[in-house]
Amino acid sequence: MVPLNQVQLWLSRVQIVRAEAKVLIKGGTQQIQKLCFGGCFSKNCKSSYNFGKQVTRKFAEIVDLKNEGDFERVAENELAPHVDVRPTEPTVGLESTLANVWHLLEEKGVGIIGLYGLGGVGKTTLLTQTNNKLSNNLIGYDIVIWVVASKDHTIEKVQKKIGEKDDVWERVDLIKVGIPVPNQDNDSKLVFTTRFLEVCGEMEAHEKIEVKCLSENAVWKLFEEKVGGETLDSHLDIRELAKQVAAKCGGLPLALITIGQAMACKKMPQNWKYAIEVLKEFPHKLPRMDEQVYPLLKFSYDSLLINAMRSCLLYCSLFFKYSKISIYGLIGFWFCKGFLNEFDNISRARMQGYNIINSLLNACLLERDEDVKFVRMHDVIHDMLLWIARECEALEKKFLVQAGERSIEAFDVGNWEGVRMSLVKNGIEDLRGNLTYPNLQTLFLIDNKLKVISDGFF
Repeated sequence: MVPLNQVQLWLSRVQIVRAEAKVLIKGGTQQIQKLCFGGCFSKNCKSSYNFGKQVTRKFAEIVDLKNEGDFERVAENELAPHVDVRPTEPTVGLESTLANVWHLLEEKGVGIIGLYGLGGVGKTTLLTQTNNKLSNNLIGYDIVIWVVASKDHTIEKVQKKIGEKDDVWERVDLIKVGIPVPNQDNDSKLVFTTRFLEVCGEMEAHEKIEVKCLSENAVWKLFEEKVGGETLDSHLDIRELAKQVAAKCGGLPLALITIGQAMACKKMPQNWKYAIEVLKEFPHKLPRMDEQVYPLLKFSYDSLLINAMRSCLLYCSLFFKYSKISIYGLIGFWFCKGFLNEFDNISRARMQGYNIINSLLNACLLERDEDVKFVRMHDVIHDMLLWIARECEALEKKFLVQAGERSIEAFDVGNWEGVRMSLVKNGIEDLRGNLTYPNLQTLFLIDNKLKVISDGFF
């Protein structure tokens, strides 16, 4: 006979509550020593009052636990399946990372493994492949349990589905949930995915593995698979045009899959040329990008701890998409715009700026450059931020970014009421405009060939 999962969980909670009750009982002796006047009064009323509240709460918890322990069945003869196989597709370009995770599962000294990376990069696919591989070879484990600890998770929700965790947004207290902390004595493992490196630290992961975007060869292999040979070979020009489209996805599997499926029936070269132009200026207009890709990535943006971080990240979208950004200069811009408002001193505000840079890097919303003085931004994150600035913000907070779009001598921006404008790398010589821009706070004109800014522009 094997105890049912809910019974095992209840017994784990009993052990925890019993240990906590023993601590209170031991503390009760000390509280008795504080009594005076024949035990009628306490020498420290506040201490005794707080202790009494703890005892009351613990007693209520014990009563609830006792009531919950009334099970119709406590054990079963047959074990449930060791692993629930989950639907998935074959991985492309993640084979080496999958092999690394498998190696760590076999290694005795590693108990907690954290997989972190950008939304849509393939973390859940990787975890699913690991789960399913265990169905064929448990490598010494008794059972594998999959849990989705979503952003709105509670201890009670996680307790109902206790093992492998997907989509962890913040620290999960293993003891409170009833999961034994993995160690060499209990031979258990915890593998989880998250978008935030900081969560790996908070979960005390023994190994932190970044799931990175795909290599150039893997990008084409996945995109080719999603579009299909029939479409790619339907015209001599389409295969080369398709490679240009795939390259604009920045190696992000979610974008490659979404765009690849959307283009699977496009058999005219003009369709592909149009897609390339849309990806340059308005990628959110491609089918399903604003329904499946950007909303998923926006969760990371929305989960940033303070508004200052979101404002700082949005500001980065003003830079040319493929450029590296000076950390020192970026923090200076943020300070001048009032985003770094914890201090009124520039040197101390820079500390806040570096802290925000670190948080954005750990959230995989910025990327480290080979030169440690610079950062970069993933192409799809850049497009997502412009989608937020253009489509999700109020009119007076919108951005206009036309960076590196064209090489022309003159540029007329027309009527516009947004707050920030970026016209970098356009080869502009003459900037014209006779209209007013009542809300304009930021204007980027980096890397142009400006000779004239007309009097009526400002």
